[in-house]
Amino acid sequence: MYCKKYRDYENQVQKNAPVNERVKNYVHLIFSTKHRYPFIDTFIELKLHMYLGGICNALGCQVIVVGGYTDHVHILCMLSKKIALMKLLEEVKSHSSKWIKTKGERFHDFYWQNGYGAFSVSPSDIDRVIVYIANQHIHHGKKTFQEEYRAILKKYNVAYDERYVWD
Repeated sequence: MYCKKYRDYENQVQKNAPVNERVKNYVHLIFSTKHRYPFIDTFIELKLHMYLGGICNALGCQVIVVGGYTDHVHILCMLSKKIALMKLLEEVKSHSSKWIKTKGERFHDFYWQNGYGAFSVSPSDIDRVIVYIANQHIHHGKKTFQEEYRAILKKYNVAYDERYVWD
C-alpha cells in the first residue's frame, strides 16, 4: 500500500488556489487485472502502487492512498478539475500496464480489465476509505474481489449486468 500525507498537501493546495476556484472531488477508483489473474505479487505490489500514485500525481490528481490485492487495485485521489475521469483512468491503466511489462517475463501478458469503478467519497468518509484500502489483504482473506465489487456497486446503487462487469 502506498499512502501520502494528504492533509498537508490538501491545505497547501487550498491556500494557493485563486479565490473563485474551490474544487475538492475525492474519487475511489477500482479496477482489476484482466480476468482477475493474480499478477500483483509481493515482488511488484508496492512498486506498482507507488507507480500508480505517481501517475495520478503527475496528472494533477493528488493521490491519497493506493492499495489492493493480487488481482485488483484501489486508488483514492482528489480528481483534478483539469482532467476528465475517463482520461485519468486511461492514462493510469495504459502507462502502468506498459511499465509492469518491463518488470520481468512473468508480466509480459499483463493487462488491466477494460472497465473500472469510480465512486465519489465524502470528505467525512476519507479516513474510513483509507483504512479500507489499507486493509485489502486482510479483507480478501474473507471475500473475493467479485464479492467486494458487487457490494460496492450495491452500496452506491449502481445497476449492472453481470455479463458486462467481468472481463
